[in-house]
Parts: sequence; structure tokens; C-alpha cells
Amino acid sequence: QVQLVESGGGLVQAGDSLRLSCATSGRTFSSYAMGWFRQAPGKERTLVTAISRSGSSTYYADSVEGRFTISRDNAKNTVYLQMNSLKPEDTAVYYCAADLIVYNTNYVPRTREAYDYWGQGTQVTVSS
Repeated sequence: QVQLVESGGGLVQAGDSLRLSCATSGRTFSSYAMGWFRQAPGKERTLVTAISRSGSSTYYADSVEGRFTISRDNAKNTVYLQMNSLKPEDTAVYYCAADLIVYNTNYVPRTREAYDYWGQGTQVTVSS
């Protein structure tokens, strides 16, 4: 079983930056597509950003385009989320997820159903 552990969340003010990390177990991390989701209380878990297993293709939700950047370091089995210019509406629990069944190196999964394993989440709170 693949295990994912998020870290880097915290309480910040609007306009500040945070960098989230997701450490992933397994010998075949480089074959996984990876995504970051977020969920606020009482709301649906939605995709923030995702990256193909090759790292050559990415997806960003309109709400974070230009502010957030996803990256991966396959040598460290880690995916990152750099968040700049944070807004109060970014407040949520952030989850990383792995899609293990990826045959196309440029494929970016965009649905919750596509992902096979999930981390426990890390809280990000942005004050006004």
C-alpha cells in the first residue's frame, strides 16, 4: 500500500506564502500522477492542481492559476505545492493524492475517482 504524508500547513495572513510537501512511500513514485486537493468544512473536496508522472504536464484550478505551483522530485518521492499571494478563501485542509494506474506519462488526472491513495491532510488557514 502507498502511504502519503502532507506537511507545511499553518496559519498565515492574506498575501503570505506557504510551501506544502507530500512525502510518498513506494519504489515506483516516478510512475504516479500526483494531485493536490482541498476541502473546506461543509464543502466538496476539489482539485487544486495536478502533475503528470513525467512532470511535463500540469493542471491548475482557475482559482489558483498564477498563484500556486506544483512540482515533484522523484528522487525524494515528494511532491510540493508552492502557494503565493494566499487569500482567505484558500483556507481548507489540503490533501495530496496519487494515481498509480498511469500509462501515459503526460496524463493529468482531474477527478477524485482517478486517484487511488490519499494523505491525511494538512490545515491551511489564511486570515484577513
